[in-house]
Amino acid sequence: MKKQKIEISIEVFESVSELPKDIQELMNKAQEARKNAYAPYSLFQVGAAIRLASNEITIGSNQENAAYPSGLCAERVAIFHTGALYPNEGIKAIAICASSSKQVLTEPIGPCGACRQSLAEYEQKQKSPIAVYFMGETGKIVKTNSVLDLLPLGFNAKYL
Repeated sequence: MKKQKIEISIEVFESVSELPKDIQELMNKAQEARKNAYAPYSLFQVGAAIRLASNEITIGSNQENAAYPSGLCAERVAIFHTGALYPNEGIKAIAICASSSKQVLTEPIGPCGACRQSLAEYEQKQKSPIAVYFMGETGKIVKTNSVLDLLPLGFNAKYL
């Protein structure tokens, strides 16, 4: 047996104002999108904004359904919307923010596993990294340089 170590590097920003200006704009768009979340069951609202290589921004928010598995997370709404509108456009970054009607979320909230897998598909398709920025309602923001930093050893098309 041989042990291997997987390491990632993250950057942590203390507030949105510390982010580069273009990412501040992206996070602000994610925060606006979060207001459109339909989350009557979980009371957990998420917004996502994607910046394309052309600097166009697309958004998504989580959309729940009484038949729980029928809902969709903000990140997948945003990435699928982007893929439908701009199928050949490169993606530079995604910003994600979450809030809850039950408590104030001050810790960064990363994407769920299904969203990580969906985002990774687009990163692999374009053959270049997508920066991921995520936060709660307030507080620190975490940045990874790649979706694959969030999903090491992920599943991809080479296994099919």
